[in-house]
Amino acid sequence: MKKLSILFFALLFGKRMQAQELKTSSVNRTPTSKSLFNPEHKRNFSRKGDFYFHWGYNNSWYGKSDIQFQGPNYDFKLHDVVAHDRQSRLGWDYLNPSLITVPQYNIRVGYFIKDNYSISIGWDHMKYVMDIPQTVAITGKIGANITPENTPTGALAGTYNGQMINVKESMLTYEHTDGFNYANVEVERYDDIWVAPGGNTSLTLETGLGAGLMVPRTEAHLFGLGRNNHFSISGYGISAKVGLKFYVWKNVYLQNSTKFGATNLTRVHTTGWDEFDKASQKINYIENLTVIGFQF
Repeated sequence: MKKLSILFFALLFGKRMQAQELKTSSVNRTPTSKSLFNPEHKRNFSRKGDFYFHWGYNNSWYGKSDIQFQGPNYDFKLHDVVAHDRQSRLGWDYLNPSLITVPQYNIRVGYFIKDNYSISIGWDHMKYVMDIPQTVAITGKIGANITPENTPTGALAGTYNGQMINVKESMLTYEHTDGFNYANVEVERYDDIWVAPGGNTSLTLETGLGAGLMVPRTEAHLFGLGRNNHFSISGYGISAKVGLKFYVWKNVYLQNSTKFGATNLTRVHTTGWDEFDKASQKINYIENLTVIGFQF
């Protein structure tokens, strides 16, 4: 009788433990991000533990920025420089047949550490092109012969204290077109806005913060001396973003996001004499990106 009693309590305890495990497992699968506008509908799955990957294209807009140029016998700054992005399609550059033009693109891989939080790494390939010609204020000094090659500067030699000059191609061309690259890590949060009755299709609000390194490939020519430089870590950036993700199915989504960024480029390659010549600038930008993604 004693043995039967022990067996009975063991079975009862085991069933209770099994029920508790099932309850805990069910809780772990419950999405923590609830629908804002139709709370009676919820996703029938959790994103925790999933990976995601997306790829797409962007447009970018840049605030005015100051560019400092420094090297042997020159140290001057151009103020409030205007620049734009440069849209292109994948194909040959007919002005330079040895190059292939690449559109402005975004690529990102992430992991959901919780149902409504993820961490990701990405590469934002933007393009930055200084408008030429344009009239800007200039401060600093330009010698009669500058750079290690003693490049002549002609009538632009002198000391400046805020005068306006017309920057032409004979003086300068300056662009990050291969490109204005932002290698970054981001932390994202997700809040469901709408969930279909079936639980698989949904519209989700994504917000995030990021930071990373600026890795431009800059083409610059200063008084005719320059080249399309090699890729280099030239500074750092921070960013914040907000966007909408439409899950066509729980594993496939379309996304449109707007990113606000601030960058500090402390050492930009210019003439090809990297140990002597450099440029520096701070660029603020707005980037809009549209991507297609997969979650698995």
